[in-house]
Amino acid sequence: MRADSKPLRIGIAGLGTVAGGVVALLRNNADALARRAGRPLSLVRVASRSPKPEVDLNGAAFTTDLNALHEPDIDVVVELIGGEDRAAELMRRALQGRQAVVTANKAVLARHGGELLGLAQTQGVALGFEAAVAGGIPVIGALTRGLAANRVQMVAGIINGTSNYILTAMSQHGASFQAALSQAQAQGFAEADPTYDVEGTDAAHKLAILAALAFDMDFRFAAVYTEGISGITKEDLGYAEELGYRLKHLAIARQGEGGVEARVHPTLVPESSLLAGVSGVMNAVWIDGEGIGPTLYYGAGAGAMPTASAVVADLIAIARGDALACCTGAKQQAVLPIERVVSAFYLRIPSRDAPGVFAEVAAVLGRHGISIEGAIQRQGAVRSGDGGESWVPIIILTAPVAEGAMAAALQQVQEMPEVVGDITRIRVERGLT
Repeated sequence: MRADSKPLRIGIAGLGTVAGGVVALLRNNADALARRAGRPLSLVRVASRSPKPEVDLNGAAFTTDLNALHEPDIDVVVELIGGEDRAAELMRRALQGRQAVVTANKAVLARHGGELLGLAQTQGVALGFEAAVAGGIPVIGALTRGLAANRVQMVAGIINGTSNYILTAMSQHGASFQAALSQAQAQGFAEADPTYDVEGTDAAHKLAILAALAFDMDFRFAAVYTEGISGITKEDLGYAEELGYRLKHLAIARQGEGGVEARVHPTLVPESSLLAGVSGVMNAVWIDGEGIGPTLYYGAGAGAMPTASAVVADLIAIARGDALACCTGAKQQAVLPIERVVSAFYLRIPSRDAPGVFAEVAAVLGRHGISIEGAIQRQGAVRSGDGGESWVPIIILTAPVAEGAMAAALQQVQEMPEVVGDITRIRVERGLT
């Protein structure tokens, strides 16, 4: 670092837990960060709705006016206020004023990433968003730098820690979904309203970003097919393990012949897969590149300090002058509708305990070109229905088939008089080893 190097002057919007972590890293690691960045990282101003006297701003000015971040004495605006409209407008104004921007806001990027990156490119400034996906795991840097020579074929990940914690508790401790959710809320891993996490919206935001980077396409959040985990039962987890699989809530983007698959849903993965062993609140992203082959990135996907670490990494890149101004949107690609996606399926079919039911189900599937690769049906699974009638869950593992064909077949199976309840359908991904 040259003695006359000008500091990178930083303004932070927000003073929540992540912003507090950024402030702490800039304060406590100042000398090391300056060496790595080639010049000092200087926190000039923090803007938030209310002050927090307990947070040591290390001499930075505090204001309640977000407009103060657009003054000429600030080179880069760090957006950590959350939400969408207000945050997006803050970023737009900063970029229009030729200020670099760093954000952890996946919702804004998933919906407005193309616009914001285009604006950054036009203005010749950087937009850093390493913290927007998988917390402290450097997966954005992997896609845009480390794997830049590769044609990416597939990205799959466990990118929501709340859902992964719930499924882990259900699998390892036999908890129901509701009990596991309550435990996650008690430990601070789930919000009071967990819908955003357990129904897949959070993961879909992140997948829209990963797909855009991996396949040089626009940010297409609205096109991401999304299912949550609230319908998963501990019985499903048990049957999956009997069949040699683990159940995870996966985000998957794959380059196909007719376009890109982009989907978030519960998924059975082989127990030999590295993703199968990711438990608790941890995240992992699996990337398959044409040259490098499969790679896996694992670590803390949320939390104040892991996310703050990713924010500061972007600040260092901007200080060095090697941050990307734009890196997506080169190709106009279709996102495949879910009906055209091909995968294997796990089926749980509640049916009357009578001879010939399995054969009739198999016949319906066969007429739709669906092969059965595995099944579980045993006397020990017989249950008594509300009216005292015995019924049994038929568990079937199918060969890969187009979603549309499976939907048509299951509609017919569901209408069979021997089927006494709703059929559970879970997709299976076998190529993640």
